[in-house]
Amino acid sequence: MRVIVVGAGVAGLAVTRGLLNAGHEVEIYEEAPELRTAGGSVSLWPAATAILQELKVDYSTTGRRLETMETWAVDGRRLVTIDLTAAERRYGHPSVHVARRDLVELLTDGMPVTYGVAAEHVAPERAEVRLSDGRTVRGDVLVGADGRRSAVREALWGDDRATLGGWVTWQGFTTRPTTLTEQRRAVMIAGARGLCGLIPAGEGRLLWWFDVRSAPGKPFWDDDPHVVERLRERFRGWADPVPDILETITDIDFFPHHRQPFSAVWGRGPTTLAGDAAHTMPPTMAQGANQALEDAWSLAGAIDGLRSASGRAEPAGALRAYERARAKVVRLPARLAATEITDMHGPFAGFFSDRLATWLYVKWLRRVSTYLLTAS
Repeated sequence: MRVIVVGAGVAGLAVTRGLLNAGHEVEIYEEAPELRTAGGSVSLWPAATAILQELKVDYSTTGRRLETMETWAVDGRRLVTIDLTAAERRYGHPSVHVARRDLVELLTDGMPVTYGVAAEHVAPERAEVRLSDGRTVRGDVLVGADGRRSAVREALWGDDRATLGGWVTWQGFTTRPTTLTEQRRAVMIAGARGLCGLIPAGEGRLLWWFDVRSAPGKPFWDDDPHVVERLRERFRGWADPVPDILETITDIDFFPHHRQPFSAVWGRGPTTLAGDAAHTMPPTMAQGANQALEDAWSLAGAIDGLRSASGRAEPAGALRAYERARAKVVRLPARLAATEITDMHGPFAGFFSDRLATWLYVKWLRRVSTYLLTAS
């Protein structure tokens, strides 16, 4: 099979790697002039780390294995702790927090990415793309993995792009030692003013982020010149190490939350979608990169299954089956993330015992994973 992949993010790189490992011919094109490493870091749950292992990506020397996920009150009282090692024992793979840059570099290693070319015109019915450098490329299958502003999605379905969700994330890394930097604990501090998250990412780095309500033209938006001062005021007096982090902020990145209409069918003919191009969701459920890897694993398997005695088969049926199967699973996390429930979960966290919360989370991880559902 000759496959054209548009977009070299997590989904595009992973599906390319999976197909090349299976012996297919793959071309991957990326609009950015070089490797896209923007973003803080991502939590990879057991299914995602299992998929990385199947893709022959060695993540063992990067990131930080997580053992607990905790919710605190703003004064530092622990409200609930989820034991992530229970999921590791149940599914045979760890939960790992890794800088997005590190993950993308691992996925890119050895991949034939062509950078600096955009998809200017897409013909979904022919799996054909005219590129910004004047070339036209065509495959047996076309995969749009080009994010929430996907040119492939627009060619398929018109202008149904993601809309703003009313929340934003300001985030960064600190290498200044804290009580959490060398531990294996993910911490969320939820209050009426917003949410602060703290997760070790390995190599002496701690990811911190602040989620607050905002919109264009409002405080805390991208063009707010006083955002650091506003964050210090908004989260003043929160539990350690929040005050120290606020006082030492230097580099800070802005990420508005988006949500997108969800459909059970993502493609047409020999063309399909993966990752944010198919199901943009806010980061509040920590599922974006995980679902991108799930898409890649499922799609690579569907395409590889098209092999026949002659080496050729019509791809449309297999692609629609991939979309339906993935849509059944990804619909729930996408819709829950769109509610921003994690940013508002503080008042409810104390109602659950650690044991119950852990049991529910282990079940949840299976429910939102095609990989784990298939394996079971």
